[in-house]
Amino acid sequence: MSLWDVNGNLSVFRPEARTSSEIRLLGWNVPPEELQTIPEHWLTHPEPDASLHYLLGMLYIAFTVVALIGNGLVIWVFTAAKSLQTPSNMFVINLAICDFMMMLKTPIFIYNSFNRGYALGHFYCQLFAVIGSLSGIGAAMTNVFIAYDRYNVITNPFEGKMSRGKAILFIIIIWIYTIPWAVFPAMQIWGRFVPEGYLTSCTFDYLTDNFDTRLFVGVIFTFSYLIPMSMIIFFYSQICSHVFSHEKALREQAKKMNVESLRSNQGNSTETAEIKIAKAAITICFLFVAAWTPYGVMALIGAFGNKALLTPGVTMIPACTCKFVACLDPYVYAISHPRYRIELNNRLPCLAINEKPISDNASSTSDATQVQTTTVA
Repeated sequence: MSLWDVNGNLSVFRPEARTSSEIRLLGWNVPPEELQTIPEHWLTHPEPDASLHYLLGMLYIAFTVVALIGNGLVIWVFTAAKSLQTPSNMFVINLAICDFMMMLKTPIFIYNSFNRGYALGHFYCQLFAVIGSLSGIGAAMTNVFIAYDRYNVITNPFEGKMSRGKAILFIIIIWIYTIPWAVFPAMQIWGRFVPEGYLTSCTFDYLTDNFDTRLFVGVIFTFSYLIPMSMIIFFYSQICSHVFSHEKALREQAKKMNVESLRSNQGNSTETAEIKIAKAAITICFLFVAAWTPYGVMALIGAFGNKALLTPGVTMIPACTCKFVACLDPYVYAISHPRYRIELNNRLPCLAINEKPISDNASSTSDATQVQTTTVA
């Protein structure tokens, strides 16, 4: 279907060209003045079945309930319990706030989905995208500082302890780094926020075919994906390397001393510290890659590749992966934390967590076990 009529006018913006008896195009129910804010790429695709809109709406309702409860509990317990009010845990709280923020925008998507399109219009599209940018990039950079903190504690156990002032400074840096990527497109200083996919969600423009858009996509891809991912992978790879070396040294020393292990509690542990740390590191890296790689690839294809690959349905996948990871984060970072489970059990005994208090013996184990506790928690 051609976008241009015989008179050289952009027919895709004309209401009569969008509501034929044979097929309805995306945006058929959008007022003409609102159509101008939608990339032409989406307006050439047929409207999806109503069932797809409703399915996505219900999926987002489930994401919202799970994420708000999980992250809400993390924020509440970590801020209320004195035993959890450590400088390092301030990053966990900040991550939970970012994930909580990400889900606060979902009512816009849900309303649009059940109204089958761009129902709330331009203002709420901008609000949706601003919150998404702040929460998404903020979470990515928070993950970086969580990785840095754990790397610092493990590689410098006596000097690497985070102070409260340093943690506050790092959190301020996170938000200073994050805010411009929401402000510039919102104010159209550089880039812009536009609807995407089924026109029920909004993100930065990666489809407009000009140098400015391609430059913006390249820069934001570097600063919001490549840099955080590279730093996370570096810190966790160093953690694993350090623990593996430590474990090897312990085994060699035990062999020289003709004993099975240098750890008094080795028999009580079903997994070695190196296995638990490897699992934690792999899980954390996987979650970040799973959440943001689809968006990064999609943006690069839109700006530099074959736009025909980007169908409305395909672009819904990255949006869902980000929300899914926002649901998982509180469980990976907090529910695996034994002291968090204890505090949660004390405040909500109806959950029947039945976490046993941490004994003095468990807290006075060897360096490798301390590494395990710090990293997994």
